[in-house]
Parts: sequence; C-alpha cells; structure tokens
Amino acid sequence: MVGQWEEEVDGQVVIRCYDERRDIIQMNRVEKSCEICHDDQTLLSTDSLGDPICRIRNSPLFTMLVAEVGNKLVGSIQGSVKPVEFYDKSVRVGYVLGLRVVPQYRRHGIGSILVRKLEEWFVSHNADYAYMATQKDNEASLGLFIGTLGYNVFRNPAILVNPVNPGGSLKLPSDIEIRMLKLKEAEPLYRRHVAATTEFFPGDIDKILRNKLSVGTWVASYKNDNIGSWAMLSVWDSSKVFKLRIKKAPLSYLLLTKVSNLFGKILSLFGLRSLPDLFNPFGFYFLYGVHAEGPLSGKLVRALCEHVHNMAASDDDGARKVVVVEVDGGSNGGDDDSLGRCIPHWKMLSCDDDMWCIKPLKCEEEMNGLSEFSKMCLRSKPRSSLFVDPRDL
Repeated sequence: MVGQWEEEVDGQVVIRCYDERRDIIQMNRVEKSCEICHDDQTLLSTDSLGDPICRIRNSPLFTMLVAEVGNKLVGSIQGSVKPVEFYDKSVRVGYVLGLRVVPQYRRHGIGSILVRKLEEWFVSHNADYAYMATQKDNEASLGLFIGTLGYNVFRNPAILVNPVNPGGSLKLPSDIEIRMLKLKEAEPLYRRHVAATTEFFPGDIDKILRNKLSVGTWVASYKNDNIGSWAMLSVWDSSKVFKLRIKKAPLSYLLLTKVSNLFGKILSLFGLRSLPDLFNPFGFYFLYGVHAEGPLSGKLVRALCEHVHNMAASDDDGARKVVVVEVDGGSNGGDDDSLGRCIPHWKMLSCDDDMWCIKPLKCEEEMNGLSEFSKMCLRSKPRSSLFVDPRDL
C-alpha cells in the first residue's frame, strides 16, 4: 500500500504519499535526474520498467513519500516494514531506500524532512528500528544519516557480481550432487539451520520463498561424504521487476568488453569466459539465504553459484546477464573460508564498500538507550551471518 497522506512542512515544501495517477511522469524525471554514480568513473542507470515503486512492491507493508514544491516533485523516499530477528530478539524493522532529491533543490533540508516523515510512518506501523544501506564513500548520505539523524553503522557487507558467460555453461564438479528443494522442505530448513545464526532473518521467510519472483531453493552435498558438509541458497529473479544499465565505466572495462566480445569464440576454446553486454538494460539473478555447514562446504557454495550461472546462461531470453549476492564479511558457521572467498565473482564489477546503518525508533530507546544500543551494534559476533532480503533490492 502507498497511502493517502499529506502535510505542509514549511510553507513551501509539501510531503505526501505518492499518487501513481498524478505523479508517475514527474517521478520518472526525478529518478532520471538522480541516477546512481558509484564513483567518478561508473554510472549505473536503473530502469524501473514504468513502475517507480517496483523495488518495494513485493514487501509486506510499504509506502513512498514525495516532496512537492508548488506543483513540482523535487524529492522522494521509499520504505517498507517487516519482521526480523535482530540480536536474539524478534523485532519489526523499517527499511529506508530510494532517497532522491533533484540536484537544484539539495542542501535545503528536504532529504532530512523526507527521512523523518518516513520514520514517523515506521513508528505508526510498530517498527522498532529503521535501517538503510549506503556506500562508505558517500559522504552526503553518511553525513545525513549518521551525522544528523543518529544512525549507527552495524554491518559492512560486500556485493559480489559474477558475469554470465553468454557462450555456454560451466562444468560442475562430478563429486557434488545438487538438488532443488520443494517449498515444504526449504522453509523448515531455513528456520532450523539459518535463523539462529543469521542477523535480520525474516520472520516471513515462507512468503519470500513463495513469492513469484523466487525461482527456487537448491542444496548441494558430496555424493560420498561422511562428514556432513552441505550448502544451500535461493534464487530471486530481479529481471521481472527492474533492469540495470552501465552508462559510463572505466576504460579498462570498456576495452575488456570489446576484446572479449570480438574474440569470444576463440576464448571459449581455451576455457576463458567472454563478458556480457552490460551497456544495454539487463536483469540479474540474486542469491539469498546462502548458508553452508561443514569443513568442505566452500566448494559446495561455489558449485551452487556456478549452477545458477548455468541457469542464467541457458535462459532463452538472455535477460539475466549477471549473478549477484550480498554477504557479510564473517564466516558462515563452517570451518571453511568466508563465503566471499567461496563465491565466484569479478572484483571489477563487485563492491566491498557497502555500509548498513540502523537506529532505534521508540522514544524511550532514543533518549535513554542509544549508548547501550551503540555498544550492542559494535559487539563482535564472528559466527553470525547476515540475511539480505531480496525484496529490499
């Protein structure tokens, strides 16, 4: 739901709920003026396929607020509320995303007004915490959320991106068995083995697994294994919701792409991979709920990732050109290296500077417990992983 709410803030700026019928054209202009720039060389464009709230539409409870000056939209913000496990407690969290202010209206406090109004909406829907994600080098975002609004850094996950080889499938290890789970198998497996060791595990994991965008869950094990090593993951198809496109990239990537495409057939003869075209709109498979147990589980995780790569490579429409996963820096409970070391990815396309920030929303916690909350966020839990909800992409 989006809602029907409006409030004049300072005589000029009006904050209200997004109205699809009257706002969709202007909202697309706002999005275009605020395209994501990760650094001085890479510009990432998002195609919402005509639906500005596509990124939150699959959440159980969501809204989008817009800032209006006169009859012109100058900013927007999106948010969703869901139940999760956080530091051994069942809580409700509000996720802040899609904060946009058109360039000529920045530095006028519109961004902070939008966040505060969204936080009020979170509280009205019984959220205990608000959280958001940004990059370590996004000084404007960090200054707003940490410096002004009182958020605390609590996780630094890495976004790992692996291009799909348009030329063919990868050969999987012959000693590994990969099986697709039924829904009635996947949910209890997640609750029994993942919930207790994973921060932000969703209380409604069943709804995620049953969502039309969730392709399925796979488990991998060794055919002859007396140790009990195993791994599992689920796959989310983002291409049906939105698409991405690289509009500007480092010269090295441009040259590598051109050479790869030119000599793709020759490269394949030597077992080398060509790069997909990421300068035209593309979708991706997102891997979520990645979990592994046992001393030899790293190889199983890699095999599962390569299995998903082959799924994307064999798609008739070729819409999914990369496989993406976001993992925390720590180990996932096994004796193997961290998950990031086991998951195949290209460093050139990946990002290790993601930063998650959080703050308590209840008044008594904000006033009396912020110091204790900060200590809680800084406590080290090396065996705890992080669940990245695919509905929050």
